[in-house]
Amino acid sequence: MSIQTVLNNIEAYGYIVIALSLFFGIVGIPAPEESLLFFIGVLVVQHKLAFGQAVMSAIFGAFIGMLTAYVCGKYVGYPFIKKFGKYIGITEPRWEKAKDKYTNHARKTILFGFYMPGIRQISPYFAGITNIPFRSFFVFSLIGSILWIIPSIAAGYFAGRIFHINPAYVPYLGLFFFILFVIYVLFKYFKNTVNR
Repeated sequence: MSIQTVLNNIEAYGYIVIALSLFFGIVGIPAPEESLLFFIGVLVVQHKLAFGQAVMSAIFGAFIGMLTAYVCGKYVGYPFIKKFGKYIGITEPRWEKAKDKYTNHARKTILFGFYMPGIRQISPYFAGITNIPFRSFFVFSLIGSILWIIPSIAAGYFAGRIFHINPAYVPYLGLFFFILFVIYVLFKYFKNTVNR
């Protein structure tokens, strides 16, 4: 999707486009969330979007996406794993080990997983599957949404004030962050492999 298409959609349908993009990005339908948030900040500097409305739309979309994924994990994911897990290598001991590991770090994962592509999509499903209490999930996913969205939009806003940013190049920012994430994961993997 081109930048002009995003702009045209926002002009035609309003801030609901931002909310829907973040919603679909969280539930797992591929969307360049980091690029979009940065781009929103750039558009605010160019007076094409209002900061408050853009932030609220993004938070709403991401938060509702988190809640939807949690509910899907709770009511669809766990029964699926229980019934078919043995056919894909998820044995009861493996499941218990993964469940314990996740529940021990659930709060941190929900709060800061937003900054890691892939983790932010898997985390809410896993929270539902492992029966993390809904109240805790609600609070931590709301705080995590805010802690991810405001700094990401602010980064675009301040970068747009300092530098002239051609909006056509903003999508490459998402690719850059994805490559950094892959390098980080590979580094951690090789580091753990060497230390064994």
